[in-house]
Amino acid sequence: RTRPEEPHSRPPLERSSQGSRPRARLAAMEAWHACKPFVTGSMAGCVATSVIQPVDMVKVRIQLGAAEGGTTNPMQIARTMLLNEGPTAFWRGLSAGYLRQVLYTGSRLSLYDVFTASVSSPGQPLPFWKSALCALGAGGIAAVVGNPADLSLIRMQSDALLPAAERRGYRNVFHALGSIVKTEGATGLLTGAVPTATRAMALNFGMLTFNTQAKQQLAAMGCEPGGKTQVFGAAAIGGFFGAFFSLPFDFVKTQMQKMKPDAAGNMPYKGPIDCARKIVSTGGPLKLWSGFPVYFMRSAPLSTITLIAQDYIKRMWVHLNM
Repeated sequence: RTRPEEPHSRPPLERSSQGSRPRARLAAMEAWHACKPFVTGSMAGCVATSVIQPVDMVKVRIQLGAAEGGTTNPMQIARTMLLNEGPTAFWRGLSAGYLRQVLYTGSRLSLYDVFTASVSSPGQPLPFWKSALCALGAGGIAAVVGNPADLSLIRMQSDALLPAAERRGYRNVFHALGSIVKTEGATGLLTGAVPTATRAMALNFGMLTFNTQAKQQLAAMGCEPGGKTQVFGAAAIGGFFGAFFSLPFDFVKTQMQKMKPDAAGNMPYKGPIDCARKIVSTGGPLKLWSGFPVYFMRSAPLSTITLIAQDYIKRMWVHLNM
């Protein structure tokens, strides 16, 4: 006698397929949560660089002019760029800027969140020294990851200052990366990595450490956690200190990344320390802070916009239940 079919039975293949769907969704959610800090940082960085790119272009020209004895007047530099190169000159290297934000800013902000989460105690404020170590570590690692894009950006921004015969003529960031590998080898992508990492560590120390501490202090003073006063105030404080601590390293980094060998094949600087020593010997220590007003106008708003955008993007994920 045959056994009657159970009313709710399903073929084995269908039951297996339905059982695998929750596991697939769970795996996708786990992957998203792992990637979310990086995506958040990348989006925040791209928002900020879209606004700051023209100021960044003038900042690079000021640093190159200061090292070579040229003008450092931002208005004169901007006027010369507009007359000689046209309005698009202020946006040169934007593709490299976006790639740099994805690699560098995405890495440093996400790593900082991961590091601080691993060393913080629930309900306890994060000590300054722990926050500083997390910022320094995240900045150094992210700088190495983003160095190829940063190198391409600096060279694209400074190319017009070279004699016509020496210009590299990069069309976009991918052409720049390919040309660097072709002419200098894969290790050429790490040109200036040491000063870049040092500068990133200084920037992260000022920007993220002081932003975290400012948030804690503002909350202790009665500001609503996550409110506009706390978010904007802490971001502004972090932006100022990020600019102050990082400018000398940024100045040296720019000189290292744009240098070319002379007729005998010798580079003007043997390394970042030699570069800083020569600059200080010819112009004094304050030479390393050349163009601070423009750098502050670029770096502080960049840091501030990045931190504000990061907070709002995090809120967006919560609102979207992601």
